[in-house]
Amino acid sequence: MRFVPTLAWALEDESIETVDPRLLPLLDAIASSGSLTAAIAKCGISYRAGWGLLREYERKLGTPLAQLERGRGAVLSPSGKRLVDAQRKATRRLARILPSLAADVGKPADRARSAPATLRIAASHDLALAALVQTLPAGSGLTLDVSFMGSLNALREFDEGRADVAGFHVPLDGRRAWDRTPFRQALNSRRDRLVRFVDRDQGLILPRGNPARVRRLSDVAASGLRFINRQRGSGTRLLIDQIVADEHIDPAKLDGAEEFTHPAVAATVASGGADAGFGLRAAAAEYGLAFVPLVRERYFLAVHAKELESPGLGRLVAVLRGAEFARMARCFAGYKVVAAGSVATLDALTATGSARD
Repeated sequence: MRFVPTLAWALEDESIETVDPRLLPLLDAIASSGSLTAAIAKCGISYRAGWGLLREYERKLGTPLAQLERGRGAVLSPSGKRLVDAQRKATRRLARILPSLAADVGKPADRARSAPATLRIAASHDLALAALVQTLPAGSGLTLDVSFMGSLNALREFDEGRADVAGFHVPLDGRRAWDRTPFRQALNSRRDRLVRFVDRDQGLILPRGNPARVRRLSDVAASGLRFINRQRGSGTRLLIDQIVADEHIDPAKLDGAEEFTHPAVAATVASGGADAGFGLRAAAAEYGLAFVPLVRERYFLAVHAKELESPGLGRLVAVLRGAEFARMARCFAGYKVVAAGSVATLDALTATGSARD
């Protein structure tokens, strides 16, 4: 058995009042998702509890912590941002000194089994993965250090040894012959394996009611609609670029600003900053936007085969195979959880032929 210190906050006035431990994770989830509804789902609490928690501490602190606008999601106030920044800094400092503060009690074998494990994950942005970081089951003995970036950058980090796991997504076969070559370049068939995560829907994110009656990406270009693109190197940008090529669309007509996450794309459309975007059905749903499905895709976690029996990956696979993860992921519109945690060779990249698998 291992005794480890944990981080807790208190309000310091005439007396010391411990801050509700749900507050900081909720603010952090709002910062990453741009939506109170999504943040509450990530934290595993009811909407009433999440709303009440914000209002309670805004009253106690005498300042807003988040700004909520109908149709525009949620953003942290300057005070909310300061709290989240303080939490992140304190967490990093605690992680550095944790080994010297922890106390081992019990047999050496017990200590080895219960020692916490941390996995460095470089990953394409995904709502379920972001939620998993916040809602890992108690007692999992696992910490996920996730850095979100484009799929190709994530695979490069993994290939060069700067990440233990790479999260990326590939389209399922359908009416198009999708090119998976860019994903294979950083993977080694003898060294690496793929852990299945989720299937999800991507497509066009449009204003509520789809006033321009958009049905395909070429409609966006033909109608001269303002398009919010994704950054180069992201898996979603690869999808967009291939559709542009297949449908003979002039890329200049989609040459708009770029965003780095699905919620950011949805927020831009919801705010009127763009007439159309490309992203997850779940992101569109959080903002009450119209969605036209274009691609069903599979999200994988790339790992080294020899590490599958390590404590970190072993615990992650066990979490993914559990009912709690399935329930959490299915809360996101357009997500499907089938065979999560199953391990496959790189052949799975070209064997994703059916969205019904």
